Amino acid sequence: MTITIENESRISPEPFWEALITRVIEGALDYAACPYEACVSVLLTDDEEIARINREQRGIDRPTDVLSFPMAEYERPGDFDFLERAGWEYFHPETGELLLGDIVISMEKAMRQADQYGHSGEREVAFLTAHSMFHLFGYDHMEEGERKIMEAKQADLLDRLGIFR
Repeated sequence: MTITIENESRISPEPFWEALITRVIEGALDYAACPYEACVSVLLTDDEEIARINREQRGIDRPTDVLSFPMAEYERPGDFDFLERAGWEYFHPETGELLLGDIVISMEKAMRQADQYGHSGEREVAFLTAHSMFHLFGYDHMEEGERKIMEAKQADLLDRLGIFR
């Protein structure tokens, strides 16, 4: 498994953030019963950079807390079976790992939201990582039913990891 975490944020990283993000990613992969070794890239950044990415990639000109860029379009959320039929385009050519995608987190926004919601920065970063992982597994929250499913899975994962509000 390859998890790459790059910190470009102006907020000094807590020593546990890398371990926390890795634990949530590994926990999400286990939770989703991903049958492959996987590759995930995480960028910790600030509001200015995530606003630029959001504008360029989604046409939304404002900062957000987290962006997810899945490599695959799933036939059904969380169902990895199609990958065997899809060929090797979703796998790293050298390692054979599943290329799940990229996560971008605004640490500035995450810390403000932690204060706003009355929980720790650790919990907020864990939540945003879990949220993104479910997007990388093909889940979405555009419709009410999808939102409820995704929120329940996020909450269950964080509970299993012992990360509470």
